[in-house]
Amino acid sequence: MENCKIKNLYNIEETIAKPLLEQFTYPWEVLPKISEFIVELGLKLDKKIYEQKGENIWIAKTAKVMPTAYIKGPTIIGENAEIRHCAFIRGNAIVGNNTVVGNSTELKNVILFNNVQVPHYNYVGDSILGYKSHMGAGSITSNVKSDKTLVIVKDGDNLIETGLKKFGAMIGDCVEVGCGSVLNPGTIVGKNTNIYPLSSVRGVIAENSIYKNKNEIVDKL
Repeated sequence: MENCKIKNLYNIEETIAKPLLEQFTYPWEVLPKISEFIVELGLKLDKKIYEQKGENIWIAKTAKVMPTAYIKGPTIIGENAEIRHCAFIRGNAIVGNNTVVGNSTELKNVILFNNVQVPHYNYVGDSILGYKSHMGAGSITSNVKSDKTLVIVKDGDNLIETGLKKFGAMIGDCVEVGCGSVLNPGTIVGKNTNIYPLSSVRGVIAENSIYKNKNEIVDKL
């Protein structure tokens, strides 16, 4: 399960959540801790850089937040981030520096590393998106199984029980997710991988791959 480890998915220097991530082996172990971490970290943020805008909401002074965006705490929004028209941030969200949260995009219990883009009609819940990852228009993370059972990460014949009912996707650094794709609960996408548009993805997808469909996953040249 090396493909699933934090050290192989992310450059944790590219997130303010580094102190949280470095405590764990697998990224989904972080999900129940995001809220508490934000509250503790927010009180320590440099007031020259961040302003507290509401209960447990800290927004960098250089961030651009449209007045139509909804933001609930606990949330931290980093420097030069762009929160566009009608973005819906439901709390427990860390939005990295230079990140774009687009029109009608919804976030809940997430870590977005620096330079992430979720710019058009995305749902990202109970997920972690690595440095420079990008979700195409309408692509989403599905974070609850239809039968409501606990999520299991499947890497071939290897299985890890997560103990989590809500678990979307762990997306590595520099991943491109095509428009209209669904990342099913417990999906892990290795860094530098491309997901074709309109894909339904589940399980562990290796780094440096191109995912065309479940039967056609090729190495990048």
